[in-house]
Amino acid sequence: MKAEEIINIARNQKRPKVTDYIDYLLTDFFEQKGDFLGGEDESIMGGIGLFHDMPVTIIGHHKGNDLNENVKYNFGMAEPQGYRKAYRLMKQAEKFNRPIITLIDTPGAYPGIEAEANGQASAIAKNLAMMSSLKVPVIAVITGEGNSGGALAIGVANTVAMLENSFYAVLSPEGFASILWKDASRKNEAAGIMKLTAADLLELGVVDEIIKEPEGGAHLDPETVFQNLDRFLVKKLAEYKRMKPAELAEHRYEKFRNIS
Repeated sequence: MKAEEIINIARNQKRPKVTDYIDYLLTDFFEQKGDFLGGEDESIMGGIGLFHDMPVTIIGHHKGNDLNENVKYNFGMAEPQGYRKAYRLMKQAEKFNRPIITLIDTPGAYPGIEAEANGQASAIAKNLAMMSSLKVPVIAVITGEGNSGGALAIGVANTVAMLENSFYAVLSPEGFASILWKDASRKNEAAGIMKLTAADLLELGVVDEIIKEPEGGAHLDPETVFQNLDRFLVKKLAEYKRMKPAELAEHRYEKFRNIS
């Protein structure tokens, strides 16, 4: 399948959202809001739940099922308070020794003037630094589109996996084409050379595993995707349960240091 076809599937509005994954994977989910500085950003959703009776913290980008919901959730583009909320939840997870699962699906961090003035770059940078040293397991899954620092801000994990029809890149194909050729209409050409598909990134060693989707995409058979993700998480959490806290942090650090 061509890269542009994968991008279209990844952006399909009917693909499962973070709330769908939470409803299937977790029981007794308790959402937590706020960044402890008076801000709340609904484009990042997070909280605590039980995964096979194991307490976990889950954090993900929040997109909507229609235009009104997408406006409410800012199309999954988080502002600084969203990343500060994620920071707070991850530090809390470390304090109480809970594994962290992140679900990435974003066009990128919100690029507005107000977001920049409120510390967008600083919030993302602090998350990257903090996640590199967390002493609990961190598993990140790109479920749709994963663009730029907005994706990486919750993506520094011991294992980074991608759904089969997702993509992960330093910026969108439209942005790439605009910068390189001053022509966003060449987005499909850009997608073909960016190496942003799950297969490309697995070969390059940027991601660790691909989670299978039904033919045509996750939105056509969500139950199968949920089951595949559930099995993947069970396997990885069992592996990391055998590692000491310091080993988990060292494993994550070395993983990213070794990406060339």
